[in-house]
Amino acid sequence: MCGRFAQTRTEKEKLLKRFRLRKIVDDLKPWFNIAPEQSVPVILNERPDELLRARWGLVPSWAKDEKIGFKMINARAETIGEKPAFRKPIKSHRRLIITDDVYEWQKREAGKHPHYGHRDGRHPPYPRGHRTAH
Repeated sequence: MCGRFAQTRTEKEKLLKRFRLRKIVDDLKPWFNIAPEQSVPVILNERPDELLRARWGLVPSWAKDEKIGFKMINARAETIGEKPAFRKPIKSHRRLIITDDVYEWQKREAGKHPHYGHRDGRHPPYPRGHRTAH
């Protein structure tokens, strides 16, 4: 996942049907430039029929400062099970973040420049085994 993302599709009925949800916890509004540590709508592995809020980022159990969660937002799929910070959470604390647009940052002489990427109405890819209603 990129360092920032957006949730622009907020039609409750479509989300309920698409992800086979029975409950959406709060009102959804289009939200751009979501940063790590913010509370975002997610589907928890242990509550797969609800869309609720959780903080974006990972604070490992051994961390002395919660701000490490700002940095713990990306992991390589090839090595996620080998990294101490991700090994346990990937097995027991999985989350699905509903997002349709991302920001990728490019370093330039004048500073960082955001590139906004979106899927143009196409369905986003889903993790293997995730239930979707098409």
